[in-house]
Amino acid sequence: MKIRKPGFAALTLAIVPCVATAASAAKITVFDVSGSAGTYADAINDPGTITGWYLDSKNNAHGFLRAANGMITSFDVSGGTETQPDSINARGAVAGYFQGPSFYQSFVRAPNGTITTFYDTGATTVAAINDKETVTGSYQDVAQVWHGFVRSKDGTITSFDPTGSIATYPFGINKKGVIAGYYLDSKDIYHGFLREIDGTITSFDPQGSVYTAANSLNDKSVVTGCYADSTDKFHGYIRAADGTITVFDAPDGTGGTFANSIDAKGAVTGWYVVFGGGYHGFERSANGTLKEFDPPNSTFTRPESIAGHAVASGYFSDTSGVYHGFLRGQ
Repeated sequence: MKIRKPGFAALTLAIVPCVATAASAAKITVFDVSGSAGTYADAINDPGTITGWYLDSKNNAHGFLRAANGMITSFDVSGGTETQPDSINARGAVAGYFQGPSFYQSFVRAPNGTITTFYDTGATTVAAINDKETVTGSYQDVAQVWHGFVRSKDGTITSFDPTGSIATYPFGINKKGVIAGYYLDSKDIYHGFLREIDGTITSFDPQGSVYTAANSLNDKSVVTGCYADSTDKFHGYIRAADGTITVFDAPDGTGGTFANSIDAKGAVTGWYVVFGGGYHGFERSANGTLKEFDPPNSTFTRPESIAGHAVASGYFSDTSGVYHGFLRGQ
């Protein structure tokens, strides 16, 4: 179903313990698209609009938008199937991908609902869109090698790869057009990267990393993601604009901590794994305070995005195995 690439410099490393841990008292709102067999919230913008996808009774995927007032609009890419939005900007433009005649293709849905598709010559997946409607993601060439790309609103597409990459996966873009992601080298090791608007690419890894994923960045070019150490345990990290890296873990994350999204002030959301106890959500404030949380009756919590005022969104599975969207903190 949904394509999920392996989801996760090295100037200074500071291992910082969590300042505090507590069960969250923040309000959690659970929502579903009417008639859905599973709802998956993928991204939220500062005004509080959420996008994502849902499954119908035949297990087909459709896109949706949930306005801040709770109104939900469903949509599909004409001529395609399996519509799966991945990102939304402050104006409500959505980017994602869908199943075309032969492979996955990308789309941008303007705030007025107009949908533009592109990259119809090979598999492609859009990962992020900024307020200028510049998008970034990955495409597959005829040799089935994945490369990064950036597409401006006028349709101009630029391909790029970090030096030494054999597979490139961009995952975030900020207002300036700076891109963060990760890539695979010939030794089968993943590294994080930051691509400036002039095309300069900086590779980075937290100290001791054998697998680095950069999953999100904010407008100050502060990056968050996760990395695996030599024991294959994952840790969260934040990389400041000057390259300084701070590592953190959820106190109960015996099976690993996975940072997934960062907001303008540096608050991070993601999930952690408990050996024998499943997946749970967390929010880490800019000062290092970490709170663990789960929606009611959740057996699997996956926060996907965080926006203004530390409002997080994502999805979870209930005790019956049904997935629902959630909004935390608004």
